[in-house]
Amino acid sequence: MKYGISLLPECTPDKRSAATYFDDVLRLSQLGEEVGLDYVKMTEHYLHPAGGYCPSPLIFLAAVAARNRRIRLMTGGIQASFHNPIQLAAETAQVDAMSQGRLDVGFARAFLPHEFDAFGVDINTSRERFRVTVDTVIRLWSEQNISVYTPFFSFENATSLPRPIQQPHPPVWICALMSESSFRWAGERGFNLLMTSSPQPERIPLVRELVDVYRSAFQKHHGAPSRRPQVAVSLPLIAADTDEEAMDIAKPFVQHHMDVWRDATKPLLTNESSDYAGYSDAVGKAFSASVEEHAKMFVIGSPETIARRIEELHEGLSVDVILWLLDAGCQHYKTMERSLRLFEKALALTSN
Repeated sequence: MKYGISLLPECTPDKRSAATYFDDVLRLSQLGEEVGLDYVKMTEHYLHPAGGYCPSPLIFLAAVAARNRRIRLMTGGIQASFHNPIQLAAETAQVDAMSQGRLDVGFARAFLPHEFDAFGVDINTSRERFRVTVDTVIRLWSEQNISVYTPFFSFENATSLPRPIQQPHPPVWICALMSESSFRWAGERGFNLLMTSSPQPERIPLVRELVDVYRSAFQKHHGAPSRRPQVAVSLPLIAADTDEEAMDIAKPFVQHHMDVWRDATKPLLTNESSDYAGYSDAVGKAFSASVEEHAKMFVIGSPETIARRIEELHEGLSVDVILWLLDAGCQHYKTMERSLRLFEKALALTSN
């Protein structure tokens, strides 16, 4: 089992300035390397407290690379629907080179309606646009003089520079929320799987079915002994010495997390796009959930409780990587640092 830090800022200037936020999470990335974590991941969003402090994960990860020598860098993910693949191939390869081959590239399809509106992208084309963009980036990383003609972009005889250090290209992760089609496609293409939605304990069997869809598709299309599907999950973490103290600390952060994402996803309540089937029902359930119910999506508790949740996730989902979302609810540095330190104690109690 590998572990890392997951970041998705939920701050506003009145709560914490961008300068303070980035100072905090850059310090946290250094602490992550010190305690032996494997990854630092950052997500891309725009125009809203739900992630809007980080429109460019690659800029952030380049700063992490300059402060660390070992920890791997992960985008989680680049919103491929909003970018030209020439831009993505070149910029990711640049960070791969600057970090001496430490970049993992996670791609996300995007799902927030206000972002599609802002970029003038038809949300009903997101799946097709996303997939052809990801495939084209991989071709630009690994081939020369390629020509591509799609409804979304076209070019001829392109050879991307710089070339990535990692060959044939950096590891690719596909972010998936709830669409079976996304899980299956990631497996068919031989990509790693990054689950960006925290499953409540009672939903683990349902999520496991989706993971099994992914693993089956991977095995069918890429079943060579040297290839093994990698599954990661991103989970909010708040730790304290006791479960009671952890819950007391967590409640205001859980409430803030709820408020931010309810506001960001409200337009999905009336979603009619076939590319996002099931999202309106999921958002509706989130709107009706209490703070206590929403807290089940977090890992909250003492080192002993965290160790037990790790075992449950490993057993229930057979995950290979757990990424701790330490900034959920716009937490301050001391809370994030304490959670990470107590995770060290929890890890000593597990068999993974």
